Amino acid sequence: MRADPNPDPALPSTSSTSADPARARRATSAAYLLAAAPVQFVGTWLAMVAFPDAGWAKAAFGAAKITLLLIPLVWLLRVEGRRPRPPRWSHRGMVAAHATGVLIFISIAVAYAAVGRHWIDAGAMRAQVDAGGLNTPLLFLLGAVYWCTVNSMLEEYFWRWFIGERLRDVLPRNTAGDLASAVLSALLFTAHHVVALAMLVDPRTAVAASAGVFVGGLIWSLLYLRYQNIYAGWVSHVYADLIIFYLAYRIVFG
Repeated sequence: MRADPNPDPALPSTSSTSADPARARRATSAAYLLAAAPVQFVGTWLAMVAFPDAGWAKAAFGAAKITLLLIPLVWLLRVEGRRPRPPRWSHRGMVAAHATGVLIFISIAVAYAAVGRHWIDAGAMRAQVDAGGLNTPLLFLLGAVYWCTVNSMLEEYFWRWFIGERLRDVLPRNTAGDLASAVLSALLFTAHHVVALAMLVDPRTAVAASAGVFVGGLIWSLLYLRYQNIYAGWVSHVYADLIIFYLAYRIVFG
């Protein structure tokens, strides 16, 4: 799939304003990928697996989230040589965004009704929610609002725009390269979710949910490639988070 040849001017440009040759840009993009792609995985692993009771590990998890914002900003300032600004809202791709979002919403609901409600250990999930400090309905709902709005946008900004475009820099600029960048971006996006899911649910549920995360990440990467509009992936992403947090609320609080 080739990206739209006339990308949304509201998106941060990915064409270098310097005279660096293509090889130098590929090397720079590869360096940024190596620095940025593992950050969320490492932060999640430290906070949820290696040192779940350590305050510094929780701080590292928060720092990883901040890094998702900062590294792309450094790219824009140092490599692109331009001032960061939020992309203008665009309706491009919104039909596909809502269509895929509704499909994902229904798929998650059906999967939960069919097998998820039998597989998920509600007590274990409640314990994890308590450990995360979201042990009242109000706190849980506040957390859900954050994850369904701010966090989902941050993930689209980082995984679909920044990581996706850096992968396109190092891969061939053709249909096969674009598809490979979408798949790799989705795999990297899935990695830290695997760690979190392994701590929240049993292995078979974690495997099934991780596969769902990968499919979602792939859909959102393809939406970005097709429409060059970060909001298309975000709208579709919000549908997924809404049903996930609704089901989680029912499991935890009844």
